[in-house]
Amino acid sequence: MNLAHYYAHGKLLLSGEYAVLDGALAWAVPTCFGQWLEIYEDSPGLLVWQALDHEEIPWFEATLKLSDLALVQYTDKAFATRLSEILHAVQKQNPEFLKGTKGIKAVTRLEFPQDWGLGSSSTLISLIAEWAKVDAFKLLTDTFGGSGYDIACAKTDMPILFNRLQGQPVWEVSPNIPPFKEHVYFVYLGQKQNSREGIAQYRRSGTDFGKLATEITLCTITMQAAQQLDAFQQAVEWHESLIGNAIQLTKVKEHLFPDFPGAIKSLGAWGGDFVMAAAELTPMEVLQYFNSKGYHTVLTWDEMVYKAG
Repeated sequence: MNLAHYYAHGKLLLSGEYAVLDGALAWAVPTCFGQWLEIYEDSPGLLVWQALDHEEIPWFEATLKLSDLALVQYTDKAFATRLSEILHAVQKQNPEFLKGTKGIKAVTRLEFPQDWGLGSSSTLISLIAEWAKVDAFKLLTDTFGGSGYDIACAKTDMPILFNRLQGQPVWEVSPNIPPFKEHVYFVYLGQKQNSREGIAQYRRSGTDFGKLATEITLCTITMQAAQQLDAFQQAVEWHESLIGNAIQLTKVKEHLFPDFPGAIKSLGAWGGDFVMAAAELTPMEVLQYFNSKGYHTVLTWDEMVYKAG
């Protein structure tokens, strides 16, 4: 018997990577791809967990005791341990969570490949928090860490402007959709990056974080308010230069796409996941270009960014 179901959007950070941790204004969007959590009645005394990928194939399974959330069996020890930690963190916020429950089966269903980097972890945190009626931002802080923009995207139907003020997440809906969105594409590079490792590298860079946050805020405002493609491209290139200098890495366009007739921006941790490309080309020309470079996952703005209604 199905007891409940929940849904969370994936996310993309279009501007503000790294610097958002230090108060920079970031521009983020919920994606058309997300994750479901479905709760069923099951064997008494147990919490059975099953995680399905975007092809409905189980990639993780575990059984825990409902009494103390001790692991009974699992297919992946590292993830099972992390799941147990998340559930224990939930019970610190809500001691009544799962109390008096006879038996539960929880099934998660991803709508995107795990290696796309659209938020398999953040959507999970959002889903569990909604199920348990706890604060998703605090749960994120107590488990994975991060700025929280991804949690904001999980339950938002529009692009957002996000920052952290005095350590607390603050965001507002940003209804500005680029009027030139048909010239904006998202290209998957096929190299999953670890955000925590990227953040650690950023912290070691010796950057003036406050100065960078101010500059990135100005860049974010310019990007999301741009009405012309060329203004957007200039802001993208400005952003890439600011972050590239801060973390001392080569910009992705220089590294992989030096002959691309437009602007390209890394999204999230540099070096993997998706990049955003903006150019006054036809869709066929964009596909031909990236396909010729060996990249075959190319999505339009409308294919990637969730649009309410």
